[in-house]
Amino acid sequence: MAKPRILFMGTPAFALPTLELLHSSNFSVIGVVTQPDRPAGRGQKEICPPVKLLAQSLGLPVFQSQKVKDQSFLDIFYQLSPEMVIVAAFGQILPECIIEFPKLGCLNIHPSLLPKYRGAAPLNWSIIRGETKTGVTIMLMDEGMDSGDILLQQETPLGATETFGQLHDRLARMGAALLIQAIQQVIAGTALRHSQDLSAVTFAPRLTKETGRINWQQNCTDIVNLIRGLCPNPAAYTFLEGQVLKIFTAESKSGKPKEIPGTIGADTSQCLSVAADDGYVIIKEVQLAGKKRLPINEFLRGYRLQPETILQ
Repeated sequence: MAKPRILFMGTPAFALPTLELLHSSNFSVIGVVTQPDRPAGRGQKEICPPVKLLAQSLGLPVFQSQKVKDQSFLDIFYQLSPEMVIVAAFGQILPECIIEFPKLGCLNIHPSLLPKYRGAAPLNWSIIRGETKTGVTIMLMDEGMDSGDILLQQETPLGATETFGQLHDRLARMGAALLIQAIQQVIAGTALRHSQDLSAVTFAPRLTKETGRINWQQNCTDIVNLIRGLCPNPAAYTFLEGQVLKIFTAESKSGKPKEIPGTIGADTSQCLSVAADDGYVIIKEVQLAGKKRLPINEFLRGYRLQPETILQ
C-alpha cells in the first residue's frame, strides 16, 4: 500500500520530533492541527504553539481550532479526508466522529507504559512517584482517556537523577521513532493490537499549583523526586521568609536531623541543607521570586541567610 494521507495533531514541544520525522521520512502529511495561539508571559503577548512554528517552516498547512468537535473544524476535517490521524500531545479530546473516520485509525503517542500513568502528566508523575523504568506507547485511540488498544511499547530505564525536562526530550525522540515502526506495520497489515490490562491502570492527573509545594515532613527521597519531576517547569517550590523559592536540583543525604523539618542547616556558605523526615535535602539550584535561576553558591553570596531559618 502507498503511504497514507496523514493528518497530524499536536501542540507542544513534545510533538516536534514526531512531526519532523514524519516529514523527513516522506510521509504524506496533508495538514497539521494545533491549538490556537494564546497569551503568555508578563506582557500576555500572543504566542504560537511550537508545532505551528515547525509546520510553517516545513511548508505544511496549519489548522487551529478552539474545539475540534465544532462543525466548522469538522467540515475542514472531512474535506481533508485523512486515511490516518497521528496525535502527539494535542491537548483536546477527540470526538468519536474523528476517531472512527480514518480507515487506518487514529494513532497516539503516550509517554508511559500504559496502562500505567494514563492522563495529563505521565512524565512528571513517573518521576515524582519514584519509578525506575518508563517508556512510550503507541496506541489506537478510542473515546476513553488513554484507554485504546496498544500497538507497540518500548521500555527504558529512568535515571536516578533524570529530571522531567531530560526525560521529556528523550521520550519525545523515542516515541517518534516507535511511531514510524507502528505506521509501517499498520500499512503492511502486520500490526498486532492488544487491550490494556484494566487491573494495572494508574493515573497521572493534571498538575496544580499545590502539587509543587514541598512538604518538608516527607522523606528525602520523595522530596528530591518531586523536585526532579517538576524541573525545569513548573518547578517545585517552598517559601523563604515569605517569598516563593523555586528549587530545580537537589540530592538527599541520610541522617537523623535534630532540627524540625524545613530547618536550614548551620553551614550555608557553599551549600544549603534542609532538614526532612529522615535526613537532609541538599539544594543545588534555586530561583527566588523575581530573580534569576542560580547555582546555590551564587545565590548564597547575594542572600544573607540565617541558620535555623525554616522553609515552609
